[in-house]
Amino acid sequence: MIKVNVTKDKIKVSGHAGYAEAGKDIVCASVSSIVTTTVNAIMRLEEDSISYEEKEGMVEITIINHTPITDTLILNFVELLKELEKVYSKYIKIS
Repeated sequence: MIKVNVTKDKIKVSGHAGYAEAGKDIVCASVSSIVTTTVNAIMRLEEDSISYEEKEGMVEITIINHTPITDTLILNFVELLKELEKVYSKYIKIS
């Protein structure tokens, strides 16, 4: 199961969905795409507003500076993951 822990200044995404075998897991692929797109957009538009750490099966995003752009992108990020959770609740949990 993928676990997403969201606080005011930090987001941690960890685990593997287990929906399908590696390379065919649409839940993992969706989460990876959402994370990568969000981090890349923030780094391109508001480079100094976040830092992030990436390890096997884990990404942790720390919000250093809350700007309107960063907060909007993070809100969009969380809403996309919540939509995914509605359909695949056995494979992703947001808290």
